[in-house]
Amino acid sequence: MSFGKFRFIDVLNKESAKENMTTKLRKILPSDKNFFAKWWRDKDLIALTSGDFSVLSDTDINGYFATKLKNQALEYMIDFNGQTIGNISLDKRENGWYEIQIIIGEKDFWGQGHGTESIKQMVDLAKERKISKIYLEVRPDNIRAIRAYEKAGFFKKGIQNYPKNRNLPQTLRMELVT
Repeated sequence: MSFGKFRFIDVLNKESAKENMTTKLRKILPSDKNFFAKWWRDKDLIALTSGDFSVLSDTDINGYFATKLKNQALEYMIDFNGQTIGNISLDKRENGWYEIQIIIGEKDFWGQGHGTESIKQMVDLAKERKISKIYLEVRPDNIRAIRAYEKAGFFKKGIQNYPKNRNLPQTLRMELVT
């Protein structure tokens, strides 16, 4: 009987600890450039995203990061329990559509629901701004990402072909209309 009480207390402690450990979005800062430099050079991440293994120079990274800083309105870092683990953005495209892009750059945090939670938070921010049509494109074989997007409410729309892109000739388009 006392074993059961201790077990119950242990479950409560785990639940309480889980509530204190949250995935949060925060505005991107100039000091975040080092995260991007690390992630944009990581071969595992490149294989799951662009597939472009060209070496990025510091100049390339500085230019791309400067663009991200200018897009502050819908550009966020993902923090978990005070540690920066990724980046998420929402960019205006054609015909009232917005594209969401996300990367969990810290591999120790893959598969733990941070991507799904971050996407849900970004969708909430989009709704506050009256953005109702959101899409994303993902490698068709990136099953972990596809599951995260489905959990966040996205539906598979179809395969997009990019025959001129030798690094990413096909993507799966997923959409969410709020």
